Formats: sequence, C-alpha cells, structure tokens
Amino acid sequence: MEWDFTFSYTRAQAIADSVLIDVSDIAKEAGFKIPVALTSALYDTYIKSDLPGQDEQGRLWDTLFMLYLRAKGCEESIIFYEVLFQMSESEQKTVKLKAIIGPGDTMDPVLTIMLPEED
Repeated sequence: MEWDFTFSYTRAQAIADSVLIDVSDIAKEAGFKIPVALTSALYDTYIKSDLPGQDEQGRLWDTLFMLYLRAKGCEESIIFYEVLFQMSESEQKTVKLKAIIGPGDTMDPVLTIMLPEED
C-alpha cells in the first residue's frame, strides 16, 4: 500500500500558534503596504524588553524602520540588514536580520522578518 501525505502549515496557522507575530498594523505606519510578521525567536530575543526606557513598540519601530530604509528601491526577495538593540543598561548589540518577501496563504505578497539562521 502506498501513502501520499500532503501537509501545509499556513501563515495564518503560524500566527495563531504564535510561531509568527503579526505586526502589520505598526508596519503600515512605517510605510509597508503588505502584511508583515516577525518570527517568535526574533520577537522574544530582541523586541521584548524590560529595560528602563525601552519598550516593545519602540524596538519594533526601529526594526521595521531600518528595514524600510534598507528595502527602499530594492528588488531582492531576501534582504539582510542590521539593527542596534540596547541589551542592558551598559550593552548595545548590532543584530543582523533577514527579511523575506514571498507569497502568503492567498499567494499575495507578505513579508517575514527573522534571524539570519531561520527560514
């Protein structure tokens, strides 16, 4: 007996499962015209913060705006860029990020921002 298995994990399921974090609303404010999501690894490691003077909205804005500046006029589907994050009161870290634009669940373009080692 031969079995054919087909499995697809949709973007909507990934967002519902918190594997991806939908940031489309603030991304629109930053100039993006398509849905935008971050991986939970990126969000949990660099966007969340309990440092004084640092909040998630500000860190997210920096992440999106730096990508917006890098992507302007770019025709590549994968973009690498850097963001400077405050890691502690005395430490800053420049973090390389990867953004991929491609078809979403309905084949319309979507953007996903992640750490470079993620796919």
